[in-house]
Amino acid sequence: MDWLERTATLRQWTKGGARAPHKPLLFLYALGRFQQDADGALVYSAVEEDLKRLLAEYGPPHRTTPAYPFHHLAGDGVWEVRTRDGSGSPGSAVGALRATGAAGRLAPGLRAALRREPSLLGRIAHVLLDLHFPPSLHGELCEAIGLELEPAETGRPSPARRSRDRRMRELVLTAYEYRCAFCGYDGRIGAVPVGLEAAHVRWWAFDGPDAVDNGLCLCSLHHKLFDKGVLGVGDGHRILVSQRFVGHSAVAREHVVALAGRRIVGPQPGARPVAAHHRDWHTGQVFHGPARPGADLPRARPRQDSSGGRVESGPARSTRG
Repeated sequence: MDWLERTATLRQWTKGGARAPHKPLLFLYALGRFQQDADGALVYSAVEEDLKRLLAEYGPPHRTTPAYPFHHLAGDGVWEVRTRDGSGSPGSAVGALRATGAAGRLAPGLRAALRREPSLLGRIAHVLLDLHFPPSLHGELCEAIGLELEPAETGRPSPARRSRDRRMRELVLTAYEYRCAFCGYDGRIGAVPVGLEAAHVRWWAFDGPDAVDNGLCLCSLHHKLFDKGVLGVGDGHRILVSQRFVGHSAVAREHVVALAGRRIVGPQPGARPVAAHHRDWHTGQVFHGPARPGADLPRARPRQDSSGGRVESGPARSTRG
């Protein structure tokens, strides 16, 4: 059985490019737990909070439940669920999973394959990471799960849907003149830019093209916040900042909160700006809205009547996009 191919073809809900990383997150979590205890089972009631946190941080913006992948991943042949009386999964209802003591673990055949070939675990994990999450999140996601991977796994290549264009980074950084599109950072060591990255707006894992109109030159901080849904780009190419972001320090206010409503820096004339359909995908699938009102946008000033007195003005106008 080709476990890599099976991993690459997990059945997921798809509609209009929507993200549904529920099964991949559970699968990665199970691989991490297998590293720690190859014979242990994951009792739903014991791991529910862990899985909820993973979905909240790395899943789509809307709320969801880990009960769905806990039950349905078994249909992909890589996972099994048993209740305390030995029967199969009671379904995807949270109450039933809790009440029956439902516990899941990797499928017997997969567990045996991982014992025979330990490097298979890393290759499976890389397939899941590459197909469902942007590279900027791979390291911290593994750390959050407790999954330890070698920097480069050897062995059979992982299945891939398509090849990346290695020119993407240079094309995007050139278009934005080696400046972060959000804060203008342009650091270099000699002639070499440092801390600048090419961010995909629509993630490559979700058919985002390696093209300038799907890219932004961002510093490392803002790239990570962009991929985590703290930041986004709205109508008029203005920066969106999530109301769910909390930062009380002057640094957090200056480098994140104060970006709300600003126009992005670049691209240079002649380069294609981010396409609206890519911005819309990111706003719907990654950005944790609603957005803060733009702090630096013009606000209405009180008018004066003919005698010099103040009169009420309309509410300050701001934009979220």
